[in-house]
This record gives sequence, structure tokens and C-alpha cells, in this order.
Amino acid sequence: NEVRFCCEGCIEDFEADTAGGFRAIDAKMIADQKPVYAMTTCLVSGDELGDGTIDFVYRNRLVRLCCKGCIEKFEADPTKYLAKLDEATIAQQRASYPFDTCIVMPDDTLDEHAPAKEIVVAGRLVRLCCENCARKVQDNPHKYTAMIDAARKAKGTRGTVGRQMG
Repeated sequence: NEVRFCCEGCIEDFEADTAGGFRAIDAKMIADQKPVYAMTTCLVSGDELGDGTIDFVYRNRLVRLCCKGCIEKFEADPTKYLAKLDEATIAQQRASYPFDTCIVMPDDTLDEHAPAKEIVVAGRLVRLCCENCARKVQDNPHKYTAMIDAARKAKGTRGTVGRQMG
């Protein structure tokens, strides 16, 4: 896990209560990703999520499960379950994706002749022109997810924004 700090004092505070620091980070990730979470069923069992839903963070991703037993099943094959979550996220968010250009290279139009590279970052679909742009998004995910959130908010989460502004 990588944790970035603004100053030495913050490092000292974090190291004084590492477990508490990670719980706080996880709580913020859950709060950020829950509104855009793509599934209403348990990622493992397929059962409807209800009052007993377990929200936990796995490698900076919110995962929602119906019970503690599903945590163990998820952890036995996380790649399989994250692929399922990515597929659901892409399917849910593709139609309302707010850009028709690459979010990193706004002069590159995402069209049917050059299929977009699609990745999921912090529970959000990100459509890009190429793998190099995917690496740039992963180097600074907050910058790009904030752009997507702002564009969705401006458009009421429907439709597309014609062209990004610089």
C-alpha cells in the first residue's frame, strides 16, 4: 500500500496509529466509491445486498459482499471477482460516460473506428485512447476521477460532454 503525506508531521501521526490511519483511509474510499458502485448483489454469492452488507476495500477498490463467508471466497480469487465488478461497472457507466475524447489527451476522439481503452478506477469507468494514457491515469487517479465526477455533475449524469476543455 502506498500512502502519501503532505509533511513529516502527518507521517508521524499516521505511524503512531497505523491501523487507525488505514481504517480512516478505507472509510474515505468507501464513501467515495459507494455512490458509483455498480452492483446491487453480492459480488461473490449473487444474493441481494441488504442491511448486513459488508463493505471493504481491496487494493483501493470498494467490494460489497453479503456476509463474512464471502470475504474468504473473494480473497481466494480476487482477480476473478474484480473482473466481474469491472464488467458490471463498464456496462452500467458506458452509456452515460461524460466525455467523447480521451480524458488525458483531449484531442483524441473516442469513436467506433478506434475503440477506447476502458479501465475502472475508484469505481468509475475511464475511457482512454491508449495504454500510455491508462498509466497516466493510474499515476494520478484522483485528478481524473474528479474530472469525471465534475462532468457527470454538470450534465446531471446523463449524456456526453462534447469536447473537453483543456
